[in-house]
Amino acid sequence: MDTPDKVELPDHYAALRVEASASQQEIARAYRARMRSLHPDVDVGPRIPGGADGNAAARKNELLRIMQAFAVLRDPARRAAYDRSLAERQMVSRPETGPQSIPVRRVRSRENRAGATIRITPVRWESGPWA
Repeated sequence: MDTPDKVELPDHYAALRVEASASQQEIARAYRARMRSLHPDVDVGPRIPGGADGNAAARKNELLRIMQAFAVLRDPARRAAYDRSLAERQMVSRPETGPQSIPVRRVRSRENRAGATIRITPVRWESGPWA
């Protein structure tokens, strides 16, 4: 049974069909495309005589979900808060395993050079047939 503090967060990125790393421009484009494809004024499918559409309620719910997702993701502050809450949910849902041991391979040089250092200098651009 769910407690009031365990409210399921909607997946706004899935609603707009974008990656979590999407830019503001990509989010706006996805929003407009999704709204265009589901808008009730756009004739996208066969009309049922009498105007009764069985998918009208599902389409309306999807439109509301898309609008809610865009309202959250278009504002950088609200998007950052949403991303933080998603990250917190993922941390809570993961079982605590404690610190993990990562194997490290030590590479030793064949010769023990006391003063051998790597010197890094600025890049010198050369002119050539490509310049």
